[in-house]
Amino acid sequence: MKKLIAGNWKMNGSLVANELLVSELLAGIKLAGGAPACDVAVCVPTPYLAQLTGLINRPFLSQKDDIAGKNTARSAIELGAQDISAQASGAYTGEVSGGMLKDFGVRYAIVGHSERRAYHGESSQTVALKTKAALAAGITPIVCVGETLAEREAGQTEAVVKRQLAAVIHDNGHCISEIVVAYEPVWAIGTGKTATPEQAQQVHAVLRAQLNAASSAAKQRVRILYGGSMNAQNAKELLAQPDIDGGLIGGASLKAADFLKIIAAAGE
Repeated sequence: MKKLIAGNWKMNGSLVANELLVSELLAGIKLAGGAPACDVAVCVPTPYLAQLTGLINRPFLSQKDDIAGKNTARSAIELGAQDISAQASGAYTGEVSGGMLKDFGVRYAIVGHSERRAYHGESSQTVALKTKAALAAGITPIVCVGETLAEREAGQTEAVVKRQLAAVIHDNGHCISEIVVAYEPVWAIGTGKTATPEQAQQVHAVLRAQLNAASSAAKQRVRILYGGSMNAQNAKELLAQPDIDGGLIGGASLKAADFLKIIAAAGE
């Protein structure tokens, strides 16, 4: 299966900075051949979804690709959101539904990021419900799991990630084959630290076995990304591991040159 490199911009960006970054990414992709060997996505703050819809599709618009006024050409970059409501609609001030995201052509939505779990009190059950909402809207959820430093030092890594993923499997049944999983050791996010390729592979293998046991289709379909400070320097070694199917990239996704190097590494 193709690897997936997804940038998580977190709460960063501006109209001017976004246009420059996306222009540099598209130019770099075009220079490298125009069609990356891996899938590429950027998960952006909700206020910028409309802008990004225009930016990532602009170079691909042409009269022959336009059907009834709606462009159908696929961009080299897919659009992603950083969260999704578990609710379809209603009196949920501040929430954004899957249907709303779909209106902007969103392909992926991050659910259960460690920052959402830590700062917004999201439980594994909440993450499972958001996963279900994304799937119902035709959006691929990127389900994040990962342990804290204290949990790793206590030898609880495997138990923690399996418990987090089990909640999603339990609530989504056979649809589990349609998700993406991202292993993000909390202690390696934004700290400059990263798991060694061997440490990352060990956890990815555990998650792979859990998914395979839950769904026969998951073996061929579910990609497991590494999300702990992957950067231009360590990407190649991490992506060479047998159960690492891509990366959920934080800070490096805000630097076009670095993000392009990671994309290139995923295609090797």
